[in-house]
Amino acid sequence: MKVLLLKDPKEDDCGQDPYIRELGLYGLEATLIPVLSFEFLSLPSFSEKLSHPEGYGGLIFTSPRAVEAVELCLEKDNKTEAWKKSLKEKWNAKPAYVVGSATASLVRKIGLETEGEKCGNAEKLAEYICSRESPALPLLFPCGTLKGEILPKMLKDQGIPMESITVYQKIPHPGIQGNLKSYFSKQGVPASITFFSPSGLTYSLQHIQELAGDSIRQIQFAAIGPTTARALAAQGLPVSCTAELPTPGALATGIRKALHAHSCC
Repeated sequence: MKVLLLKDPKEDDCGQDPYIRELGLYGLEATLIPVLSFEFLSLPSFSEKLSHPEGYGGLIFTSPRAVEAVELCLEKDNKTEAWKKSLKEKWNAKPAYVVGSATASLVRKIGLETEGEKCGNAEKLAEYICSRESPALPLLFPCGTLKGEILPKMLKDQGIPMESITVYQKIPHPGIQGNLKSYFSKQGVPASITFFSPSGLTYSLQHIQELAGDSIRQIQFAAIGPTTARALAAQGLPVSCTAELPTPGALATGIRKALHAHSCC
């Protein structure tokens, strides 16, 4: 059974994308098609903030892209040595809060210890941060232009200081239309399509509707988390599965259950 995942392929230590592997364990043939590209913004300003850990109570990362922005700042400003010698240690004296295993893995690669990794979404991470001792200094939150308002609002309501800086914006992947057309012409209509962000849905839905036609009713739509599920529902699409956690295993389990339930109807 064929399933389509609208995300970038990313190989793990085993040399395979973990989503393809996990879905394969259930006999599902997964294809990945990227629907988003990213542009980085305000890196000089972000770099300056990273150089002054004494001004902050910690860091918040809710996406892999925000961690990539840190890496770019270190590379572009020749701060890699300064990071290794002192900055990393100073930031490690403060919490680095993260959502999800993919983001946590990247944060650890730049040498920082993480907290809150098992929080599946920004709302749960905000609850976790609120349960900790409130910092006297603001938490630095590098984010995208389309960041959700749940986390900032929850922290503000609890009196936890936070300073956000927009470091990237999402744009449509240049190959999205051609890649989707190629997939549908060669593979046919998939049993399931998974969306990984509201913006990914925005950039791809019209193409999918045109390519699938009336067969779109046969497709089981899945979401990586509650925010994306709400975006699907807002478009009038039935959500067959929302992953309990934003992980390959949780998504594979959810899709398998949804497809099994559909086949039993």
